[in-house]
Amino acid sequence: MITSVKVRNCVLGQGRPKICVPIVARTREEIKKAAQEISGLPADMVEWRADWYEALSRPEEVAGTLNVLRAVLGEAMPILFTVRTKKEGGQAELPAADYVAINLAAVAAEEVDLVDVELSTGKEGASMIVEAAHQIGKKVIMSCHDFYRTPEVEEMIAYLKKMQEWNADIPKLAVMPKSKVDVLKLLTATLEMREKYADRPIITMSMAAEGVISRLAGETFGSCLTFGCAGQASAPGQMEVTKLHQILELVHKSME
Repeated sequence: MITSVKVRNCVLGQGRPKICVPIVARTREEIKKAAQEISGLPADMVEWRADWYEALSRPEEVAGTLNVLRAVLGEAMPILFTVRTKKEGGQAELPAADYVAINLAAVAAEEVDLVDVELSTGKEGASMIVEAAHQIGKKVIMSCHDFYRTPEVEEMIAYLKKMQEWNADIPKLAVMPKSKVDVLKLLTATLEMREKYADRPIITMSMAAEGVISRLAGETFGSCLTFGCAGQASAPGQMEVTKLHQILELVHKSME
C-alpha cells in the first residue's frame, strides 16, 4: 500500500505524475525572473537548484532569495531546495559538513517545503537532515544519480530500497541510458519497486533523449513526479513544461 505525500496543494503518489520545474540561475535577480515566468505555467512544484547560486556560501543571501521565491510563487506552490554536488551532476563542490549545514538551514527556512538529500552523502549526514526535516513536518526527497550508465535492475531497486530504509519520504533515481534496452531496465526497476517493495511514492527517470519516454510514463510504471523545463534544463532530456503537462494530462485521461 503506497502512502501518498502531501506538500501544500500538491499530492504526490496520486493521479498523474506531478511536474517540478527547476530554477537554474546564478543571481537573485535571475532567480526572481525565472520564478515569475514559472508562476504562469502549469507547474506543481518548483525546485531551486541552489548549487548554481553565486551566493550559496552566504546564509543570509540564501535566506533572502528564498523569501523572494516565496513572495513570487505564492503560498500554494511547494518549493524543493536542492544543492546538487558535482559527483551527482551538479555544480557544488563542498565538504560534507558544509553540505549538511546548508541543507539543515534550508530545512529550518519557512519558505522551503522539501529538501533533496543525495544518497551519496552517507547515512550519518543524510539521517541528520531527514530527522531535522521530520521534526518540523518537512519532507525529504533522497536522490541517486548516475550520469554514466544504467545499472542492472537489481542494483537500481537496491538503491531505491536503501533510500526508503533511510526514511526518505520520496526516493529518487536518475540514470543515463546507452540504449533503448537501458530505458526498459529503468522502467522495469520502477515497476518492480512500486509493486513489490515501495510503501511511499518514488521518482525515477532515464535521462537524455533516449530516456524521454520514462518522463512521460510515470503513471503507468510508478513514478510520481517528473521534471520539465522553463528555459534552461537542469538535466538532459527535460521537456518544456507546457508540452509536458499536455501529454501527461492526455495519458491520465486515457487511463481513467
